[in-house]
Amino acid sequence: MVNSKIDILYNYMPLLKELVLRDLRIKYRKSFFGYLWSLMNPLMMMCILTIVFSHVFRFDLPNYSLYLIIGQVVFNFVSESTTSAMYGIVGNAALLKKVYVPKIIFPLSRVLSSFVTMLFSMVAIFIVMIVTNVHITKKLILLPIPLLLLLVFSLGVSLIVSSVAVYFRDMFHLYGVFTTAWSFLTPIFYPFTIVPEEFKQILLLNPLYYILLYFREIILNNTIPSIELTVLCFLVSFFTLIVGTLIFRKLQNNFLMYI
Repeated sequence: MVNSKIDILYNYMPLLKELVLRDLRIKYRKSFFGYLWSLMNPLMMMCILTIVFSHVFRFDLPNYSLYLIIGQVVFNFVSESTTSAMYGIVGNAALLKKVYVPKIIFPLSRVLSSFVTMLFSMVAIFIVMIVTNVHITKKLILLPIPLLLLLVFSLGVSLIVSSVAVYFRDMFHLYGVFTTAWSFLTPIFYPFTIVPEEFKQILLLNPLYYILLYFREIILNNTIPSIELTVLCFLVSFFTLIVGTLIFRKLQNNFLMYI
C-alpha cells in the first residue's frame, strides 16, 4: 500500500517540479533584485533588530547578530512554508476538480519552494559568520541534518493546516495570529536564559525550539549536538509528519465537496 502511494507520487514528479518552479517565479515576478531578496531580507532585519536588542534592550549575548539571524531564517521558513501550504488545496481547486492529481502534491510543492528560498537565505548566515570572525569548521557538514529535520517538521505542520483549512476557512485568519504567538514562544531574538522559570516549561513544549537549538549548536557554538538532542529532534520532526499525513489522508476524501 505504501509502495503504491510512493509510486503514484513518483509518477507526478514532473508536475511537482513545475509547481515548485511556478511558486518561485510568482514570488519574485517583476522584482528588480529577484532571488537576492532571500539574502537581503534576513540581513536587513538582522541589522535593525541587532541595534534594537543589543543597544536598547541590551541582550548580552556573544555574537548576537549570528544568534539572531539563525533564529530569523529558521522561523521565517516555517512560517512562510506552512502559511503558503495552507492555501495549497483551496488555491488549486480548479485543477483538482478537472483531473486526478495526488492532493498532497500541492502543500508539498509550497513547502519545497519555501525550502529553496531558505537555502538562499542560508548564505546570509555564512556572510554574518565571516563578518563576525566565526571560524568555519568541519562541523558545518552536519547542517544537512537539521535542514532535513526542519523540512520534515514543516511538511507535517503544512499537511495539518492545509487539510483543516479546507473545512474551516477561519484558519486563514487564525493562523496568522498563531504564528505571531509562536514567534514569541520561540527564542528567536531573546536568550532562553532570561525567561522566568515558570514560563520555561511552556517554551520547552515548543518543538521548534529544539530544532533551532540544533542549528545554533552547530553554527554558533561550533559543537556537535548531543545524541539526546539529535534523537529528540528526529522524534519531534517525524512524529509531526506522521500525524500530519494521517490527518491529511483522513480528510482528503471529501476535499472536492468543500473547495
